[in-house]
Amino acid sequence: MLLFPFMNAADEASGSTGVKYEHATFGGGCFWCVEAVFERVEGVKSVVSGYAGGKTPNPTYREVCTGETGHAEVVDIQFDPAKVGFDKLLELFWDAHDPTTPNRQGADRGTQYRSVVFYHNEEQKKLAQESVKAAASKFRAPIVTEIAPLPTFYAAEDYHQDYFQKNPNAPYCAVVIQPKLKKLDKLGH
Repeated sequence: MLLFPFMNAADEASGSTGVKYEHATFGGGCFWCVEAVFERVEGVKSVVSGYAGGKTPNPTYREVCTGETGHAEVVDIQFDPAKVGFDKLLELFWDAHDPTTPNRQGADRGTQYRSVVFYHNEEQKKLAQESVKAAASKFRAPIVTEIAPLPTFYAAEDYHQDYFQKNPNAPYCAVVIQPKLKKLDKLGH
């Protein structure tokens, strides 16, 4: 299992291109959904599904599903800030899930499905806190999204990576992810 102890948003330059990528880490329910949403964004280089925020080192999917590890299903997004800003990623994050339901997204229930922004630096923390205020008017109930510094990120097992791209006709993808992406298209994402 891959382990990424990201401590800040700056990433090494990518090869000879000189692009300085940054990272954003979001949890908004099943990571298959969140991954599918952000993989479509121009300026996003990669999206890795994984786990963060818990106490169990190197967790497996099976362990996280018990709710006993404390980890949330999250995605680590590597992006080019010259093409898409963290603030724009946050706008999409709010539109892509219901941040008012604690430990739940649709039929997915448990602490592993909580809404969370794990920030990589103080600027991301500030932008995340400001974006909560800006997004609040979109929802009838208060936003319960956790905003916390990113602890260690653990990449999920290979079969979870690019799940929607590899399995677009799987029942979960057809019933949950495809309608979500259509909704986001209508919202201009």
